[in-house]
Amino acid sequence: MAIFRQYIAPLLVVLVFVFALVAVSARIFLPSDMAAPAPIEKIEVTSQPTPTDLPAATPNLAS
Repeated sequence: MAIFRQYIAPLLVVLVFVFALVAVSARIFLPSDMAAPAPIEKIEVTSQPTPTDLPAATPNLAS
């Protein structure tokens, strides 16, 4: 158990830190339009289907 606490656990912590650092630093090499945050647009609903707009139900002939 001492080997895990002295060698393996600190190594895992350092590897996770290095992975996070590389992932965050990779934004430097992305094109400027990809490094920017995603735009937020308001989505408008033009029309909602009503029961008259829906197709007619067909009977199930398989049974």
